[in-house]
Parts: sequence; C-alpha cells; structure tokens
Amino acid sequence: MNTFHQVTHNQPLVSAFAAWASAQVIKVILFSVLERRFSWRKLMQTGGLPSAHSAFVVGLALGVGFKDGFAATTFAIATVLALVVMYDALSIRREAGKHADILNDMLLLSFIQDAFKEREALRELLGHTPLEVFAGALIGIGASIIVNGQFV
Repeated sequence: MNTFHQVTHNQPLVSAFAAWASAQVIKVILFSVLERRFSWRKLMQTGGLPSAHSAFVVGLALGVGFKDGFAATTFAIATVLALVVMYDALSIRREAGKHADILNDMLLLSFIQDAFKEREALRELLGHTPLEVFAGALIGIGASIIVNGQFV
C-alpha cells in the first residue's frame, strides 16, 4: 500500500481534518451572515465561533477511540492532548488576546503613536470563549462519527 493511500485512509487523521475543515467553513458562513460580507481570509484565521482547534483535537481523539478502542492508551493520550489544547484556547490564548487589545489601545495614544506608526496592530482574536470551544468540540464529535460510520 502506498503512503498517500495510507494517509488518506487513516480514519483518526481524516476525522481530525474533516472536523477542522467543517469548523472553518462554519466560521466563514457565520461571519458572512452576521457581517453581511464574505471573506476567504476567515477560512484560515484563528479565534471565533466555532473553535477549529477544539474540533480538530476532539475529532482526532474520537477517531482514535473508534479505531483503537476507548480503553486503548492511544485514546487516553489523544484525549489528554485534546483537553490541554481546549484549556489553552480558553485560558492562555484568550488572555494573550486581552493583552494584545490593551497594547493596541496604548499604541493609539498620541504620545506614543508616532514611535509605533510603522508597526502593525497586534492580533487580538487569539483565544476562545467557552461557547466557542464547546461548539468546536461538538463539531469534532460529529465529524468523527460521520467519518467512522458510527451512526447511532
């Protein structure tokens, strides 16, 4: 069996990427509806509803569970990884986004604006709210169930 075939038929990997792609497409659709304009850039941006990071790691973990069994060590490892990524999105990355917001506000002050006018503003949409992480996790579950044919 060739490598390309093995990769494209690796169900946990396909589950993860299907979940990520679904989350990103939903993000573009939600942005288009709410903002009344379309942006391809949203397809690759981080942050926002739903969390593609959460969808990706939950899709991977559940895909591993369906393939190797839910008592397998690989499922435990994938689940711990998913929990770490989701915690990071909720806390550390979200706080970094708040810091970027404050720093950008400071740069707008007239007495420092001249010194930093050549610089780009810091990205503020880095982390996720609990709803965004939860929605991403649900997408990961759904994508993995579909990819692995585990319909109830």
